[in-house]
Amino acid sequence: MKLNELSPAAGSHKLKKRLGRGVGSGTGKTAGRGTKGHNSRSGGGVRPGFEGGQMPIHRRLPKRGFANIFRKKIIEVNIRDLSRFESGSTVDEAALIRVGLVKGKRDGIKLLGLGEIGYPLQIKINRVSENARKKIESAGGSIEVV
Repeated sequence: MKLNELSPAAGSHKLKKRLGRGVGSGTGKTAGRGTKGHNSRSGGGVRPGFEGGQMPIHRRLPKRGFANIFRKKIIEVNIRDLSRFESGSTVDEAALIRVGLVKGKRDGIKLLGLGEIGYPLQIKINRVSENARKKIESAGGSIEVV
């Protein structure tokens, strides 16, 4: 068997329906759009959310609160989570992603002070709480805010 001899299983691929190609095709003239009306026209059809003139759901439901479009997504990492790193290792964004503590899109990472650590680490991170800074420095580690 060669690559040029491969073909899909019989009946697994249907041909695309060719619309408006003569009366004999079965989908000529109106091309399956019916006669007249908005949807039979080129560019016809209704906008997203249109409910045939009924008051749309996005206007029927009450609006509450405020959505801040400038909100920053800051991932929180606690000191107790840093037990995955060996003594003296450097902890930065790439290292946190590698061990699975940080995932997805983010605008920054903040180190919080929940937990204890008994060995020094070199930390390079966006934000650090005062409590976390004290605990890392008392264990002999260093913190650099990048």
